[in-house]
Amino acid sequence: MKINLYNLKAELIGQHDLSKDVFLANINDALVSQSVRVFLSNQRKSHARAKTRAEVAGTTKKIWSQKGTGRARHGDSRAPIFVGGGSAHGPQGDQNYKLKINKKMAKIATRSVLSIFAKNKAIIAIDKLDSIKPKTKQAQILVEKLTKTDEILKKSKRIAVIINPSEKNPKICFKNLPSINVLSSNSLNPYILFKHDFLVFSKDCLDFINKTK
Repeated sequence: MKINLYNLKAELIGQHDLSKDVFLANINDALVSQSVRVFLSNQRKSHARAKTRAEVAGTTKKIWSQKGTGRARHGDSRAPIFVGGGSAHGPQGDQNYKLKINKKMAKIATRSVLSIFAKNKAIIAIDKLDSIKPKTKQAQILVEKLTKTDEILKKSKRIAVIINPSEKNPKICFKNLPSINVLSSNSLNPYILFKHDFLVFSKDCLDFINKTK
């Protein structure tokens, strides 16, 4: 499969191959769903905490006499059975929400999502993207020109620019554009990818992913 390859002037200079193993993989919906669930669960923090009967405010005086009242025997009013008492088995702020997914499964899930973008023709590549001047204006001009050449990109509200960690200039110039997120090739996952409508790769990053993902 091939996608359009543009230069920094948004001129179409050719086609670029996509790896069949990465961008034409079988789409595994179950693994994609599991990967998203694992990612979101691992972002959770333990904040909820309930006070025990030893921590709530109130007297420690016995609520009524042990005998003679005709009622059940009780200690103080801070017991969990009473309104305003402590919690018997409430959260203690040490809940563990961590989940795991092995590397092979995570790789298949990411490939599935990349294959969906390829199937929808929502991927392009830019040659020598790291050579762009680190100015937001330069990135804005490039995006405006690209939207005139690609109808799907023009309709996209959220665009991901995916680069290698070593490519510094694109990160600087694209990061302040409101509709664009800059992603690193070594941190892609289904949840982050699905938050976007279109993927713009640097050619070097795409070559890296074709070989390794």
